[in-house]
Amino acid sequence: MQVAIYARILPAEYSQDIHSLLEELTLKGIGILIYKGLVDQFGEITSRFSAIGVFEDGKSLSPDTDCLISLGGDGTILDAVTLVGDKNIPILGVNFGRLGFLTGASREEFSLVLSELINQNYIIDSRTLIHLDAGIPLFGDTPFALNDFTITKRDAAPMIKVRTYLNGEFINSYYADGLIVATATGSTGYSMSCSGPIVFPDSASLVITPIAPHHLNTRPIIVPDNNVISFEVESRAEDFLCTLDARREVVNNSVQLAIRKERFSIKLIRFKENSFLSTLRTKLSWGFDKRN
Repeated sequence: MQVAIYARILPAEYSQDIHSLLEELTLKGIGILIYKGLVDQFGEITSRFSAIGVFEDGKSLSPDTDCLISLGGDGTILDAVTLVGDKNIPILGVNFGRLGFLTGASREEFSLVLSELINQNYIIDSRTLIHLDAGIPLFGDTPFALNDFTITKRDAAPMIKVRTYLNGEFINSYYADGLIVATATGSTGYSMSCSGPIVFPDSASLVITPIAPHHLNTRPIIVPDNNVISFEVESRAEDFLCTLDARREVVNNSVQLAIRKERFSIKLIRFKENSFLSTLRTKLSWGFDKRN
């Protein structure tokens, strides 16, 4: 078995957690690949664990890897998705962040999680990605996202107009600060904060949510994810911002964009007690009356 470990910059106090994880994996005879950024931050790793391999990006991440452990919050998992791409490597998120909708375990559950992982006592959820097609190359080798795609006005520009089509049929002209197209997975992210609906991850849907719409009768809409959603943007500024998850590009108004379902999906590891509903209850404090 071979495991890859990824994290963004971690606070120094997490050093012991990293070493404990590496020691336990080593004792169990599991091959380890660790992200170069972690090696740069905790330089003693390679001298203490000489058999560890290092990967720097998605190209150097071996497709034979059995699992990628993401240490951080949901943003770290979104980074991990771009590293894994179409390699079909399951991702286990260990929550070192705050809310953590996508993470399958908490930092305090490290030892138990590792044992369950080795014994393959877990469930793999397949999550839909969205793919961006554009008139010009955007987002390099990773024009896909797990959570959402957005079009937003730039800086202090006034609202923009986003003409939106479903399989070529006109839906609406959104006069707003921007527009979100969220996957079912991303429905609990930016879209939810803009009053979009929460959608079950296996519902095969996309959510189109306007950001601060000018018309009060403009509401989010749910569409099947086998449709192509295309856009034409008008703005008094010459360009606008376009994002895929946490990555962004500045795009000229003349560029046409379209979103469709990606040809491959991402696998997320979760444990049997962590259902989608239990995650909602825990993360959103559903069913808890704080008056009592």
